[in-house]
Amino acid sequence: MRYSHPYFIFPTLSLSFLLSISYTGLSLRTQELFLLVFVTRYLDLVGLFYSWYNSFIVFYSWYNSFMKILYIGSTSSLVYAIRYQETIKATYDDSKDTFLHWKFGVVPCFVLAFVTHLIGTGVKDFDVIELLWTFSIYLEPIAILPQLIVLQRCREVMTSIQGYVYLIGAYRGFYILNWIYRASIEYHYRHHWVTYICAVIQTLLCANVFYYCIQR
Repeated sequence: MRYSHPYFIFPTLSLSFLLSISYTGLSLRTQELFLLVFVTRYLDLVGLFYSWYNSFIVFYSWYNSFMKILYIGSTSSLVYAIRYQETIKATYDDSKDTFLHWKFGVVPCFVLAFVTHLIGTGVKDFDVIELLWTFSIYLEPIAILPQLIVLQRCREVMTSIQGYVYLIGAYRGFYILNWIYRASIEYHYRHHWVTYICAVIQTLLCANVFYYCIQR
């Protein structure tokens, strides 16, 4: 069950978007935020290339590392395509994608992560890697907000984009089920209450979009 969560959701969706002929209704800002989430959360990848870093970062498995690289690579490709490939950029409507994601997403989440991590560890045990991981947890539910705003502003939205939001909600829902399952069978399972709360918030936001799409 530990590795049964839907790892392929983000790479598969990114590939489907790259093969699309229209990006109407897609939020570039959401993709940029998710890319930042993946980069700051998957810093254990550094241990694959720098042996001196292995004492600081835990290596899990080659499969785990491959999927993390796939997440970062597929999302990076999508961001690059929307920003710099003219045929794709022409179908992206930035007038509807106006959420100030750096000002109201990245900065507040980083400040919150810094404060909570400092309170939890103190100055002596302060860990930058752990700080960035905490930051990624806070940022992930915020990352979907620009996409939700674009969906509400667009009259016509590609079915694949609506499905993208639904699947992100399912992705987080499966994670919640995974945590419940592991907590029930692993005696020394470590609970991460911040992670739980953020996952529930993200799932509820996606459920709200699902309800909105049904109503219209």
